[in-house]
Amino acid sequence: MTSEQRLFVGGEWIEPAGGHYEVIDPASEEVVGLAPEASRQQVYDAARAARDAFGPWSRTTPRERSAILDRAADIMQRDFADHAELAQAESGATSGTARGMQVAVGVARFRRYARGALEPVEEGLPPQINEAGPMGKAGVVGALAVRQPVGVVTCITSYNNPWANPAGKVAPALAMGNTVVVKPAPQDPLSVYRMAAALEEAGVPRGVVNVVSGACVDVGEAAVDAPDVDMVSFTGSTAVGQRIGEVCGRAMKRQLMELGGKGAAVVFGDADLDLAVAGIGTTYAFYSGQICTAPTRAIVHRSVYDAFVEKLTGYIAFMKVGDPRAKGTVVGPVISRGHRERVESYVELGRKEGATVVAGGERPDLGTGFYVAPTLLADCTNDMRVVREEIFGPVVAVVPFDGDEDEAVALANDSEYGLIDYVWSGDVARAFRVARRLRAGGVGVNTVGRNMEAPFGGFKKSGVGRDVGSYALHAYSELQSIVWPG
Repeated sequence: MTSEQRLFVGGEWIEPAGGHYEVIDPASEEVVGLAPEASRQQVYDAARAARDAFGPWSRTTPRERSAILDRAADIMQRDFADHAELAQAESGATSGTARGMQVAVGVARFRRYARGALEPVEEGLPPQINEAGPMGKAGVVGALAVRQPVGVVTCITSYNNPWANPAGKVAPALAMGNTVVVKPAPQDPLSVYRMAAALEEAGVPRGVVNVVSGACVDVGEAAVDAPDVDMVSFTGSTAVGQRIGEVCGRAMKRQLMELGGKGAAVVFGDADLDLAVAGIGTTYAFYSGQICTAPTRAIVHRSVYDAFVEKLTGYIAFMKVGDPRAKGTVVGPVISRGHRERVESYVELGRKEGATVVAGGERPDLGTGFYVAPTLLADCTNDMRVVREEIFGPVVAVVPFDGDEDEAVALANDSEYGLIDYVWSGDVARAFRVARRLRAGGVGVNTVGRNMEAPFGGFKKSGVGRDVGSYALHAYSELQSIVWPG
């Protein structure tokens, strides 16, 4: 698996001007493959190719676009096992996650937006009766709201899911008639090239899809500031999102940003603790905590605080940490050596801040691999950095509260982030009442499950805009109004 990957620009597989860099398996620390390092000019060339292809592609019929997306899904499904193996090698995901949450979700999203390409883009508005005046004679004016493609979209994807995240950007953007320049995360870009190859085989016209990668910051910057780019769709850290937003603002480029999260999980005294513990425990299991939607702040009523900590500690004890390819492994490695050190530094910081390390806190002795033990920090307060900052690893901080739902809401909302929060309570009316008061783009009531047609995005520093379901089609479109005399 150490072949040299080439860039995909203008329908051609081309040699990268910057050579290649190694993609490392987080579990074995072996080389998975050699990813191409694009030059700034090659990124600009990709954006120009997308611009040249935009006119013809945007004028194709919805059925043509739907057919290509559907064929691409068929091809991805055909090679499912190979794709899952590569995704696992690049990202360190467990076998179940690589298959079920990465490749399978990626395929499903192409299927969803093959249907989405056929959704209506025109909405008739009620006619308006106008009196005679400076704008003309009296009369009835009809109106139509039409969704038009934005143009060239740069899709910058996250490392935690090299299939589902790119598919969630590329498929709806193409369905709406946009063309794309995809800049994958530098840690696991090879899967995205597989996606591009499937689209090429499915018959996507030259220049409609372009993929450029690189470990150098210059590649991502070029993908944002390229003059031919009309919109940037980014998933990643808030700090990087802020920098992208500054560049986009200067050129008035559209933005769709899914940024950081520090999900608050409010657990009331009447909650089903086993259910709450299982939900919050997903922080450890899914992507080894490398997921922005994870409930990493548990805000627990004092009456059940000790029982909650005891149950969550017991839950962690059954989570096998190790080789993601091995049967029974629940928690695999984090993405890199540097990120492991970052997560470990936060655990040490928590100790210094006065948190109690109830579980975890030590590096698993597995020889090779970037492993972090699932860690539970108790006796936390809202002013601690481990409570306020996104760690992006298998770490949960527990904050007790003594009062009523007002105190719980205040603690949950005392954050720069607002992506997805959670409420556990036996009183469903209260749970929904509290959910409406949480300043987050989504709230799970007695569940960490998702409805994949519901809008997804964040309040505050967790992002700008919404996608998923039909909302993704809206995100990659501009509204145009057309009026006429009746």
